[in-house]
Amino acid sequence: MANRLRFETSPYLLQHADNPVNWYPWGEEPFRIASIENKPVFLSIGYSSCHWCHVMEKESFEDPDTGAFMNNQFVSVKVDREERPDVDSIYMLAIQAMNGNGGWPISIFLTPDGDPFFGGTYFPPHPHHGMPAFKQVLEAVAQAYHDRPSDIVSAAKQIKNVLETSQRFTDNLEPFTIDMLHTAYYKLKDSYDSENGGFGGRPKFPQPMILEFLLRYHDKTANPESLSMVQSTLNHMANGGIYDHLGGGFHRYSTDEYWLVPHFEKMLYDNALLSRVYIHAYQLTKNPSYADIAVDIIDYVLREMTDPQGGFYSSQDADSDGEEGKYFVWAYDEIDSLLTEHDSEVIKQYFGITDTGNFEGVNILNKPCDDSLLAHKIDLSVKELHAVVSRSSKILFQARSQRIRPQTDNKILTSWNSLMIQSMAKVATVLGNKGYLQAAIDSATFILDNMKDGDKLLRTYTNGTAKIHGYLEDYACLANALLTLYESTFDYSWLKTAESLAIDTIRLFWDNENQIFYDTSFDHEQLFMRPRDISDAAMPCGGSMVADMLQRLSIYTGDQTYAQKAVASMRSVKAFIDRAPHGSGHWLAALDFYLSSPTEIAIVGGAKQQNTRTLLETVNLTYIPNKIIAGYDPSKPESFHNIPLLEDKTTIGTKPTAYLCKNYVCQLPVTEPARLADQLRNREP
Repeated sequence: MANRLRFETSPYLLQHADNPVNWYPWGEEPFRIASIENKPVFLSIGYSSCHWCHVMEKESFEDPDTGAFMNNQFVSVKVDREERPDVDSIYMLAIQAMNGNGGWPISIFLTPDGDPFFGGTYFPPHPHHGMPAFKQVLEAVAQAYHDRPSDIVSAAKQIKNVLETSQRFTDNLEPFTIDMLHTAYYKLKDSYDSENGGFGGRPKFPQPMILEFLLRYHDKTANPESLSMVQSTLNHMANGGIYDHLGGGFHRYSTDEYWLVPHFEKMLYDNALLSRVYIHAYQLTKNPSYADIAVDIIDYVLREMTDPQGGFYSSQDADSDGEEGKYFVWAYDEIDSLLTEHDSEVIKQYFGITDTGNFEGVNILNKPCDDSLLAHKIDLSVKELHAVVSRSSKILFQARSQRIRPQTDNKILTSWNSLMIQSMAKVATVLGNKGYLQAAIDSATFILDNMKDGDKLLRTYTNGTAKIHGYLEDYACLANALLTLYESTFDYSWLKTAESLAIDTIRLFWDNENQIFYDTSFDHEQLFMRPRDISDAAMPCGGSMVADMLQRLSIYTGDQTYAQKAVASMRSVKAFIDRAPHGSGHWLAALDFYLSSPTEIAIVGGAKQQNTRTLLETVNLTYIPNKIIAGYDPSKPESFHNIPLLEDKTTIGTKPTAYLCKNYVCQLPVTEPARLADQLRNREP
């Protein structure tokens, strides 16, 4: 019999709608019932593409006996973390406070007031590797709740005190200096894996925000090691099994330190951030392989993760046909059956395919050898090798497409879409791809047309239903994306809408007394604590995104109050950035912007004139991490708006003209792309 989750829109919640557990969605009702019936609340938090969430469902939540016990002793609540990052954030902090680490699924027990008192992550159906069985946990918690209520109250109070202490802001008035960037760099360097790229050991995550900081650091200091760290990491990831060599896009993370065996789920935010760092690396190094990876990522998203209305889906599962990674792996004989004998032998060597396999007897495609070395070894030219790989990859991709596909979570989330909009627009402008730019515009238009409730932004949209008022990350990420769309199109409406969102962000999330932004609005439902996640983990936190966005907007509008709030917000996390640069990648980007004099570029010329486009292409092909770019068409007076950077800017004669400025002090205007390129090369970072 279906439970209450059947009325939800989240694919993750709907996956549990037929469980024998009497699940409730998050809301007031389950806590009211828990209070009336004097039962503890069991809260389970996960997401659609989470492998261990599926495992625990099959082992425990689909078991009738376990479900009956849960229904008798608990009020059970199921939450999609992607819909409710606020609930996920505060209870993940509680799990970390209890156990020292966290992960998904979150399995946590609460009082009827919502206070956590015990929890963990995945629990097996039987005792295993020191972990108790889930039924043992349920029985022990139920007994303690009724027999030792004072212990429950004490545990909940202790956890709450720890969390409230950890969330207190630090008002740091010490000036920001470039030494903070140097300190962050050397701490990151200490954990860098010089053999395999990336940071730390297994499991290994891509961490694109750290790579972005290292690119910025190289731009600012000309430090060759910081660039080498980025290049080595990007190369190893692109060659490893974490990258989908046939379909494009990156899997979530690598279970080993070599980037070979991934956790096979694919997330929209990972691919948004990775496509961006690859295109930035291309701008800086002109290595075409980086542009190729960025293109493959965008093509994958447009092919498999895009709604017909324009929004981008959230994720694809790690599992298919009941097995993790089954969709992506290859048996040795399969290759022979699909390709000619010659091409099969080449592809086996190119993608490291062996009869014993590299993952549970089968093969994850990866590139163990440099193309030129392999071509020499098998007596082919590099061009001939690439021809074999190209035609064979198409055949393998087509064959793979006939398999049972991993499930796609078709939720459209504002913040995740916004990250992809920004990245897609950047790739579009660097490579001159109008289709990518239009896709970014379509997604932004979809959000603004379909994910609003009056003047409030909404978080999630699924199958025609938009709901849940947006969080700080939704407002900040969308405003940032719209600023990038303005830079890509010079359409003032994007800048105007971005400023409107910024005003709403300050009104809803800014705490003037403490000079900080919270993740939830002042009128959000009251949780046991007001969340404020300051860590840049898998994606940038709302605070770092808003600090970035407000600084950019301040220059566009000339309104310094935006920058002042950004700086105040950064001051509150100064100690955290100093202590934990691995969790501060985007904060470091915002800080780098603050410590720089951003390059300001004005382009004045007819939108349809070739030289206008060439000047813009010259700018976009150059890696300039801290830049503000604006433009207008002098033949269309309505295209000019009150942007300080554009004041008093005119063409030289009738020629499209570019102005390179810092702090509104400009070099001589130029009309030739080559002269603009010289100015950009010689700019101060």
